[in-house]
Amino acid sequence: MRQILWRPADERVNTSRMKAFMNHLQARQGLSFDGYRDLHRWSVSDPVMFWDELWQFLEIATSKPFDCVVDDLQKFPGADWFPGARLNYAENMLRDRNSEDTAMIFRGENHTRRVLSWRDLRDQVERLATSMRREGIRPGDTVAAYMPNIPETIIAMLASSAVGAVWCSCATDIGAVAAIDRLGQVAPKILFTVDGYTYKGKVFDVTERASEVAAGIASVKRVVTCHYAGDTALANTIPNGVIWEDYLKQVSGPFVYEQLPSAHPLVIMFSSGTTGKPKCMVQSQAGLLINQLKEISLHHDLTDKDTMLYITTCSWMMWNWMLAALGVGCSLVLFDGNPSYPDTSAIWKILEEEQVTCFGLSASYVHALMADGFIPKEHADLSSLRNISQTGSALSDAGFHYIYDAIKDDLHFCSIAGGTDINGCFYLGNPVEPVYSNELQGPGLGVPATSYNEQGQSVFDEQGELVCEFPIPSMPIYFWDDTDGARYHDAYFDVFPGVWRHGDYIEIHSDTGGVTYYGRSDSILKPSGVRIGTSEIYAQVQKIEEVLDSLAIGQQYQDDERVILFVKMKEGNRLTPEIAKKIRTVLRQNASPRHVPKLILETPDIPHTLNGKIVESAVTNILHRRKVTNRDALQNPEILDFFESILPLLETEDKEMAESGLVF
Repeated sequence: MRQILWRPADERVNTSRMKAFMNHLQARQGLSFDGYRDLHRWSVSDPVMFWDELWQFLEIATSKPFDCVVDDLQKFPGADWFPGARLNYAENMLRDRNSEDTAMIFRGENHTRRVLSWRDLRDQVERLATSMRREGIRPGDTVAAYMPNIPETIIAMLASSAVGAVWCSCATDIGAVAAIDRLGQVAPKILFTVDGYTYKGKVFDVTERASEVAAGIASVKRVVTCHYAGDTALANTIPNGVIWEDYLKQVSGPFVYEQLPSAHPLVIMFSSGTTGKPKCMVQSQAGLLINQLKEISLHHDLTDKDTMLYITTCSWMMWNWMLAALGVGCSLVLFDGNPSYPDTSAIWKILEEEQVTCFGLSASYVHALMADGFIPKEHADLSSLRNISQTGSALSDAGFHYIYDAIKDDLHFCSIAGGTDINGCFYLGNPVEPVYSNELQGPGLGVPATSYNEQGQSVFDEQGELVCEFPIPSMPIYFWDDTDGARYHDAYFDVFPGVWRHGDYIEIHSDTGGVTYYGRSDSILKPSGVRIGTSEIYAQVQKIEEVLDSLAIGQQYQDDERVILFVKMKEGNRLTPEIAKKIRTVLRQNASPRHVPKLILETPDIPHTLNGKIVESAVTNILHRRKVTNRDALQNPEILDFFESILPLLETEDKEMAESGLVF
């Protein structure tokens, strides 16, 4: 049963940025609202006025104002947002901030700590951008990074924007082939990288892989290498390489930020690539700027008094989203490494030491803490923490309760969901309403998100497809090398004509307006034709104390679909008939008989994407003898060999499977 877990105090509501926006609308337009729901209804009923007023409220800096908010909302895809305006994303991030106040703090797993002031940040961005111009980088050129989450990565991204280049990035923990599959498609001229990085106390050399990446992308003419955790001498072995400090040396004169159209491309985001070569989604500077500032300022209620730490890598859209917090003056704490090294309390001690007010984490990390029985509030002083932002995958109901029971009972838990596709959120939180267990609080302002059934009808209180009924600014302006727009159309518009179908299965609750996520709709199970979200199974299986992780797959079998559950056991445990029975009992009692798997098997590991999401599609393809492409998109591609090895067993008769002692 869904419960209220937190209700904001009146003072918090009245001093929030969301309330300030309502006051702004009342003063300028004479509009008054009876709470967030009323505000959201207006924002999607009059999107032109909404985005116009939001632009003014956020004080977006331009050298030329826009001619209109949007040319035609009926062009979906293809709407042109804020045509006529000239601006620069990096200039808006840095604004007039040139003080000695803290802009960024870096905390490495190896106890490294560095502090950059706003003056330091601006100086390095402008020096790097000047060097890039001298290198011949012009508006529209592509700049790439193969980097960890360190200050130089953010500096390089902002410098790229400052000269009008298009940014794309991959973290150094992915293989060279996977990096080339992504970056190589978009022909970058400069590659930023490092000499090494640290993870779980071990130093990993990057120079060899960086050399391979650079050699595999013919367009790369310059490789700029930062020293972080490796051997500086090895950095000099990278072809066409130059050391970061040397690249920034020769700078003179005042810097001018390139003034560009609203629709000028800012970043290229890559899909996970688990079902083929990653798609390259191109997103505009004004679209990302206004939408991300909206989510950070209004929905997360962050200002220049806040400090944010998000556990992320620059392969994930949350890295780009986190960076945008600079635009509201928020200080960033960048963490690189394993948050639980040398022990589970490590990251929580950093939150205490840096007085972090907003902490970003994933559902998988929360569930891992729960599995360990770790209680963060017993290990660190979290009195500064007032907001937790959670994303990555669906969080269980127990996970919602854990936030308030084990971390802090008075904070805004802002569970968010959207995707790389929009570099932002469809549904998320807001600081003026209660938080209910197992619910994201509601749709974002200006976002016409809802749920459709298979007939394309809007539905409530039942599971359906997440859709967006008309354009929002942060949607891709196009896919790279998709001249006729066919791949863009097929990705989102081939199910419900003229409506964006995102590929998530959700339930909107009519009584609260909140939404529960059930995972990707392309991983929905349909035994006997009944739809089941895999997250519903995972939420129950994680209650089994002997189980560490799980994977549910639908396999076509005898003219139906049977559910196969793979479980990774905690150290010292093995799957037994007794544990299999316990799993089935919990699923039957807490979910439904439909959720009970036909088969349960133990697996040494569960495949995850580089961003930590469970990969169901690759295993589904294996079980149906379909080709699995781009294994390098996984953290642990070697585990797919296990699933291939057991396929013959899963194709035998039930009796033979039972006799194997591996299938329960």
